[in-house]
Order: sequence, then structure tokens, then C-alpha cells
Amino acid sequence: MTQLPTPDSEALRARYPLVFNRPVSARLATPVMMFGAFGIFVFGLVDLDFSPARLIPPDPGSSLPAYLVALGETLSIALLGTTIAAVFALPVSLLAAKNIVPSNIFRFPVRRLLDSIRGVDTLIWALVWINVVGLGPFAGVLAIAVSDFGAFGKLFSEAIEAADKKQVEGIRASGGNALHEIRFGLMPQVLPVIAGQVLYFIESNTRSATIIGIVGAGGIGLQLAEQIRVLEWQKVSFLILMILVAVAAIDWISGKLRFAIIGRRAVA
Repeated sequence: MTQLPTPDSEALRARYPLVFNRPVSARLATPVMMFGAFGIFVFGLVDLDFSPARLIPPDPGSSLPAYLVALGETLSIALLGTTIAAVFALPVSLLAAKNIVPSNIFRFPVRRLLDSIRGVDTLIWALVWINVVGLGPFAGVLAIAVSDFGAFGKLFSEAIEAADKKQVEGIRASGGNALHEIRFGLMPQVLPVIAGQVLYFIESNTRSATIIGIVGAGGIGLQLAEQIRVLEWQKVSFLILMILVAVAAIDWISGKLRFAIIGRRAVA
């Protein structure tokens, strides 16, 4: 193994004097600038009379029980809507997968149907269902279910198409029929992926359920819209804080569940 030559420190110092012997002004420039910036920051706080006490403190007043019920309603809307969408999208995604339905004549209309449904935002679906079934959480559940149906159909079909063909060929070689190939060859591969996608959508739909609640689909969004309308900003800040805490908790729980389903992969 070739040994690297030892660098000549004296020659380097003579060649690059500004690197090894920096003047005092250059060494002090950065600390002085940082100290000056900090001084300006402190001066701004004092001169502008900045005080955390002047911010809007969260205060639910006597409405905390109603807000907790509304938050539970929002979580229920997200959970029910996502679950319904996943249950109905799974069989349809099989019809949209190329390795299940090779013929483009049958697969093309299914894919275009999913694209059409997915192209309409959840908020628009909420306005549609509010006019059909009236105000309330039922409209919110239907809006999320229909919107996610299109998204799940696409995602599930892509997961099915990406599945390993060897397991399916093994089932076929052992005498299994088409249903056996799907049940024992494809589903064990794609179900962990599908479960992870559903858990992520539950977290995302918690935020969506809040937004559609503002237009009348129930949940904590309806409470938020009412408090903004009457300018109760302390209650508004408390509701926003509740939403942030709920989304963070759901994110943590869904992360644990995803790892429990797919397992932790060791980092190389």
C-alpha cells in the first residue's frame, strides 16, 4: 500500500500566509457581526414594545365540551370516509390493473372513471353532497369517501401492477385459478402498501375534514367558521391549537402502525 507523502507545513504557511496567519480584524469580523445583529434584534423587541402577553391567548371559555365533541366528529368523518373509500376502491383497482385485466378495452373506462372522480377536489364534493343530503357530518363522510375513491383506485392499481410476478406464477404452476392467484399471490404483497397508504390518507383527511366543515359539513371546521364570524379570536386560536395537536397525534400513531405493518427496515 502506497504511503502518502507528509505535507510540509512550513512551505504551506509560506505559500498561504492569509490562511494560517489571519489578521485580528478578519478573525473578529464574524463575532462582531453576530453580536451586532443580536443587539439590533433586542433593540427591536424593546423599541416595538413586543410582549408575548399581547398575543391572542387560546381560551375556549365554556365551550370546551362542545369543541371536544366537534373534534371527535372531525376524526370520525376522516376515519369513516377513508375506510369506505378504501373498501370500495380495492375491487375496482383490480379492474384497473394491467396484470389483472390485460385488455385495454375494459381497463380504459375504469381508469378514466377514477381520473374523473379524482379530478374534483374534496371541497367541491362537499358542496355537492351538502345540497344532496343537507348540512352535517354525513355530507363530509360522503365527500371524503368519493374523493378518496378515485385516489385509492389509482394508487392501489399501481401497487398491484408493481407486485412480483414470481409468486403469481408459483400459484398458477401449482394448479391455482385466477382467484387463487389474486388471493395468495398478489394480496399478501400489496396489502402492507395499501395499509400504509390508507393510514396516511386518514391523517391527511383530518385536515380535509376541517376545511369541508367550514362550508357546513360538520366537525370542528364548523365551530371554527362560527367563531371567526363572531370575531372570537381567543376561541379561534384554541381551535387551531386543537387541530394542530390532533394532526400531530394522528401522524405519530399512524407512523407506529405503519412500522408495525411493514416492519422497520435496517439502514445500510
